[in-house]
Amino acid sequence: MSILSTSPVVPLIQADSTDVAVKTAKALKAGGLITLEIVWRNEIAMDCMEAISEEVSGITVGAGTVLTGEQAEEAVRRGAEFIVSPGLNNEVVAVSKANGLDIFPGIVTPSEAQAAWNLGLRTVKFFPASLSGGPAMLKALSSVFQHMQFMPTGGVTPANLGAYLEIPSVIACGGSWLTPASEIDKSNYDAITTLAKSALEIARGVRPEVRQT
Repeated sequence: MSILSTSPVVPLIQADSTDVAVKTAKALKAGGLITLEIVWRNEIAMDCMEAISEEVSGITVGAGTVLTGEQAEEAVRRGAEFIVSPGLNNEVVAVSKANGLDIFPGIVTPSEAQAAWNLGLRTVKFFPASLSGGPAMLKALSSVFQHMQFMPTGGVTPANLGAYLEIPSVIACGGSWLTPASEIDKSNYDAITTLAKSALEIARGVRPEVRQT
């Protein structure tokens, strides 16, 4: 949580090989982004997370798109430092908390935010952000859940990143725009670094405490 306060942009990585995952992570780190979410959307996702943890120092790596308690347990065994899920699953929350990991479950509605609050959570993912009202909806939720923090993900772009980060309750934003498949497929990792630097510049324009690259 302390890392997110000074590095409030979390890239999502989905790779079809550990080599690509490591190169992508290194490119993002070169651009100043040090908190990464490996999305669990293929069979080698946890291999990629382990490879990044072993080969790229100075970063924090978590498992995303965790859908079940069993997946959460595997993510813990494979070295996840935090867990993200697209929805609020009690088993995923329980496994994460039992292992001392921060868990960011996805919520959209006030009822889901209330359910997360009742489970003792004070930081949640807001997903899919752009399709669920964007910054306006987050401001409405924040006015009621005044002691909760949010990590909007889904449709976050350079065009609206600043608008999200201007909201005090937003601790960080997650996004896949930082790891476009079109550039990774061409092994254009310099483009990934450029996108990371640009995102940090936007964040620094809103939050002076954001770390320097």
